Amino acid sequence: MIEKKGGTVLKIAALFGFCSIAEYIEFLYIRTDQTIVADNIGTKLFCILAVFIVLRRSQLRLSDIGFRTKRMRQSILSGLALGIITFGISYFVEILILRLQGHHVSLQFFVSNFALTGATTQVTATFAALAICVAVNIINVLAEEGLFRGIILKLGKDCFGFSKANWIQAALFGMWHIVMVVLGVYDGLMEIPTAVIMAVGYVILAGILGLEWGLCVSLTGTLWVGISEHFFNNFIGNTLHVVTESGTDELQIARIVLSNILSLTIVLIVNRYKKKHLQKT
Repeated sequence: MIEKKGGTVLKIAALFGFCSIAEYIEFLYIRTDQTIVADNIGTKLFCILAVFIVLRRSQLRLSDIGFRTKRMRQSILSGLALGIITFGISYFVEILILRLQGHHVSLQFFVSNFALTGATTQVTATFAALAICVAVNIINVLAEEGLFRGIILKLGKDCFGFSKANWIQAALFGMWHIVMVVLGVYDGLMEIPTAVIMAVGYVILAGILGLEWGLCVSLTGTLWVGISEHFFNNFIGNTLHVVTESGTDELQIARIVLSNILSLTIVLIVNRYKKKHLQKT
């Protein structure tokens, strides 16, 4: 048993480590995000390849890690509904706060990179720009959901049980996003004290979503709820912006915090209801 746990930990650590190396190389040196793609798509393709390699070596199928066709449509719609409801409330609260502060607020639709500090680059929402944004986000969510809620959660669950495995993948998912802060320091855009605060913010926010989407896998047996909500969250963050006379997406972090907490709360309520229903039956 100890050998099995040690082997699982080593496998998860190696998988996360190799994917992280690819991530840092692309973020810091290749800089695909500065091309027309506007994202580090090479890392995501590497993650997809890594998932397939581990699946093959572990004699697992895509369906074993949640890529199932059963209830696929229902799960996708549920994920989109989660995103629409929680972000709808969050945008409303953000706009209300800004108006109460005396700002002239408008919603603007354009394509940008994502950062907790707000939009970094702006591109007119042409058909080509939107098509690239959609394609890149699809690859992104397939890679991250397949890696964290797919293979890592599966390996961890088989060895440690679901609860521990869910915390493990959520923690790793949070750590995965620290590269954004490292990039800010590397480019000279962020001081170390600020970077530490931002790193904690990324870990917490991504970790909340990791826990939620892991619970969604437990509830539905598939990755599609997390995939569709993850896609919606990224796409809306890339395209729908709150603009005032003083800047763009100045309260974006508050919007995301509120949306993430609301989304996790909804899933926890559904999970609790399902457990009570199963106990009665």
